Amino acid sequence: MNSVRFDNFERLDKRDQETVMYFLRLLLNKAKYRTLREEIEQRRREIEKGDTLNHNEIWDQLDVYSCLCQ
Repeated sequence: MNSVRFDNFERLDKRDQETVMYFLRLLLNKAKYRTLREEIEQRRREIEKGDTLNHNEIWDQLDVYSCLCQ
């Protein structure tokens, strides 16, 4: 996915090569962080609704207390 074939890249002058590379980096970063941004937006919606866990619920899900009692 990260490799792109561009046969005529070497024919571009230095400034045009830098411009193309700049925009390619922007596109790759956008794709790379899309999943993370979607997760952050989902979490924000959950927080707005009040769908968050309190401290005890987190520890209960991790089942820490039962491990400590053994």
